[in-house]
Amino acid sequence: MALADGDASSSSCDGDDEYQKFIQKMNPPRITIDNTSCANVTVVHVDSANKYGILLEVVQVLTDLNLMVKKAYISSDGGWFMDVFNVTNQNGQKILDKSLLDEIVDYIHKCLGADSFFSPSKTRYVGVEPFSDYTLIELTGTDRPGLISEVSAVLTNLECNVVNAEVWTHNKRAAAVMQVTDTKTGLAILDTERLCRIRERLRNVFKGSNRSQDAKTTVAMGITNTERRLHQMMLEDRDYERYDTDRENVIPRPMVSVVNWLEKGYSVVTVRCKDRPKLLFDTVCTLTDMQYVVFHGSVDTEGPEAYQEYYIRHIDGSPVNSEAERQRVIQYLEAAIERRVSEGLQLELSTGDRVGLLSDVTRIFRENGLTVTRAEVSTRDNKAVNTFYVRDAAARSDVDLKTLEAIREEIGQTVLQVKGHPAHLKPPPQESPTRFLFNSLFRPRSPYSLRAIRS
Repeated sequence: MALADGDASSSSCDGDDEYQKFIQKMNPPRITIDNTSCANVTVVHVDSANKYGILLEVVQVLTDLNLMVKKAYISSDGGWFMDVFNVTNQNGQKILDKSLLDEIVDYIHKCLGADSFFSPSKTRYVGVEPFSDYTLIELTGTDRPGLISEVSAVLTNLECNVVNAEVWTHNKRAAAVMQVTDTKTGLAILDTERLCRIRERLRNVFKGSNRSQDAKTTVAMGITNTERRLHQMMLEDRDYERYDTDRENVIPRPMVSVVNWLEKGYSVVTVRCKDRPKLLFDTVCTLTDMQYVVFHGSVDTEGPEAYQEYYIRHIDGSPVNSEAERQRVIQYLEAAIERRVSEGLQLELSTGDRVGLLSDVTRIFRENGLTVTRAEVSTRDNKAVNTFYVRDAAARSDVDLKTLEAIREEIGQTVLQVKGHPAHLKPPPQESPTRFLFNSLFRPRSPYSLRAIRS
């Protein structure tokens, strides 16, 4: 069993952790909300004892709360972290809901407190791992049409229910983080032999015809933000090197530069690109996982494009020290930005959850010539709330209207909603809530799906 961090360094890491906890207890974070200084945004001030990874912690909190960062001012040179974030809700409005304002303060306090579990340097991998409520599965490999349909069909055949999942594709590579339970007990799968069978079957599905050695089925030990983990998995899979025609279609292309300010010992990273949700999280996450510390920075998304500027050093105190490393930083950041760009047409599914739902839905997509480029699958109170980004067989996001109508007719027009399609779709009629359930249960599977299950 390979470990990313050597055992010999564990005692040193533990000592550093205890020291950081002591500093945090002596200097608890201070979070203040200012709703009077600016007319259109809510200003969040965060002051705290400085530590490695603290910027990512705060940005992750704001991202998890679905807040849009319009501007940010970052300063953490020395022993203190002082940042200012101008934020709005997803509709571009300042935050007026007192309960949400209280949640922002409370959430940041918990994440920055002495007992927080954030650990930016620990990335150990141990295979398929059961947690108390679910089994966490990670997959990386070659992307191809129908891949998600095959994976979900295999899991259904192995009596696994997908509770939550997130799937990314980029440069012909795919990565997935899935939480599954046993279909009979609704709990984590604990049997070692069964876990081995699951791992091997999924590895076979994820093998590409030309890069079979790259298929991986692993899991991160401990609690990790799913999107951050997907970035890590994509970087480990070197998706930034596998450019294809999709990359040329990213319009406009992100502009990333790295120059050294030798007098101050910083490297200055500049990012210019089209703004989008979670852009700040993606760039800060990438720099942190490359073990760079942001000492100063500014973010501005209020113009025609997003502008980010970071003054960074490696955790060893040095700036970017070679041309090869400079190119690596640029490649990593470009890939992190592009992973959420040109994802495809957005389809939203909302219906009662049941075993095999994901398998049936993705099978219907595949049989109608659609490829899933990204997926977010979640279960809340026995209700499935899923978002899929799809393209047609020609890799276009403007899917044919007849295809969409056929899919909605089969799944249920009130169950599946299409977001952002320029063409006019039929208004959803009144439907029985069980129509899709029985249609999917009794519809015969195609021979292609059966072959995927038996593989």
